Amino acid sequence: MMRARTLMVMGTASDVGKSVVVTALCRAFARAGVRVAPFKSQNMSNNAAVCIGGGEIGRAQAVQAEACGLEPTIDMNPVLLKPESETGCQVVIRGRPRFHMKTSDHDRYRAEAWPEIVASYEALVEKFELIVIEGAGGAAEINLRQRDMVNWSIASLTEAPVLLLGDIDKGGVFASLVGTVELLSAAERQRVKGFLINKFRGDRALLDPGLRFLEERTGIAMLGVLPYQRNLNLPQEDSAMLDDRAIGGAPKAITIGVVRLPRISNYTDFQPLENEPEVAVHYLSDPHTAPKLDVLILPGTKNTVADLSWLRASGWENFLVRHRRDNGWIVGVCGGFQMLGERIIDDYRIESDRRETVALGLLQVETIFQREKITQRVGAVHLSTGLPVAGYKIHAGRVTGTATAASNALFRIIECDGVAADDSDGAASEDRRVIGTSIHGLFDNPGFRRKFIDTVRESKGLGTLEMSLPEDPRADRQAALDRIADVLEAHVDMSRVAALAGLSWRRCADAAPSAPEVR
Repeated sequence: MMRARTLMVMGTASDVGKSVVVTALCRAFARAGVRVAPFKSQNMSNNAAVCIGGGEIGRAQAVQAEACGLEPTIDMNPVLLKPESETGCQVVIRGRPRFHMKTSDHDRYRAEAWPEIVASYEALVEKFELIVIEGAGGAAEINLRQRDMVNWSIASLTEAPVLLLGDIDKGGVFASLVGTVELLSAAERQRVKGFLINKFRGDRALLDPGLRFLEERTGIAMLGVLPYQRNLNLPQEDSAMLDDRAIGGAPKAITIGVVRLPRISNYTDFQPLENEPEVAVHYLSDPHTAPKLDVLILPGTKNTVADLSWLRASGWENFLVRHRRDNGWIVGVCGGFQMLGERIIDDYRIESDRRETVALGLLQVETIFQREKITQRVGAVHLSTGLPVAGYKIHAGRVTGTATAASNALFRIIECDGVAADDSDGAASEDRRVIGTSIHGLFDNPGFRRKFIDTVRESKGLGTLEMSLPEDPRADRQAALDRIADVLEAHVDMSRVAALAGLSWRRCADAAPSAPEVR
């Protein structure tokens, strides 16, 4: 079998839309009948997804795998860096935590990570026709060139033609594209085969003089201008996306606040709530500027103890007390659940030098940190409604206590990583208005999400939402993936893009979009 062809997307900077463009390319090629898979050698994010078998990868690569009609695997993102502080991170290699790295540890990091990156890439190229590769940050980070394991070192390893993506919404897109090319070495410049411009608003014809200049100045073809797309309805990995979720707009029936912890993780848990009618979701750093909330959510965090200290110092603990006194709803997920308990025990000093930390005391539970992290996909039943849910766990803290006993739990776990199980998860206050769980991804389940919203609505004297839910929980995601692929095909010269990878573009223009089956 012939080894896979390759195609790589790099950007002029972070947050220019590389992940979305790679996702759209994956979907477009999959719809064209190409056996395609995503690859990002190194990702830095606290938004992780769990693969079958328990390995962690970046959330973006999991979505890209879904766009290809594939289950995500650890080979699609062999190195995941999970920031823990300004100068340190946890290093996850091929799905498993390997060590904690400071900036001075780079030699050890490269020695351990690079062979695994190569092995993962080699595993993919033997199975697929096309690998669509995502770079990281800016393509011309000259201060990082000697340490690079995600941009030009990968382009060289994979012999990939590179598409360079710029974001016109930020301003200065022509300068950023030309400047990036000018800072590249001659060998790197030879690999850049096309430009893409992202997030354009307005009359496309107004760009033509600039596009002609760009091609004449660099000798590199302009292959497409993508319009600005709102409400993608896809998980967004970059925390910069939270800056766009400002307070404002028309009032909604239900207002939800998510505390934007300094080390917030897996905030994609709450993006499905943003798409619900009559629900406003705000990501909040300052309690003094928070609007009147119906629900306050404490999300996951890479460091529960440190973010609990920040929570207290910034005034959120007092806000929580008032919110609770006013019969507001409080939800804790993973690290947020641990904060809601009575104390956190850390005998192994995993998160701090403190053996014991007093928590918020809103639930009768305590957390005990263990050396071994739990990473698993779970299937469960919501005990008070009987609704089935699917999600995943990523945590080192085990939550115990009377509120987590089977008779008081929120969920019964019936499956772990595809194997039958019988366990419990979660806890609630007596009035059920303070709830906590270790399960991520709960609000991705349409039935559970709607039931939660309806319960909050009923507590305010509002009726339930009389709206049908999709029969397939994946339907909304599949439709969103098709939409971004449709936009890509309408605004990018896919024949030329495919030719760069040595493929012919076989997509029939009048063919109905079809989602590939997960295989």
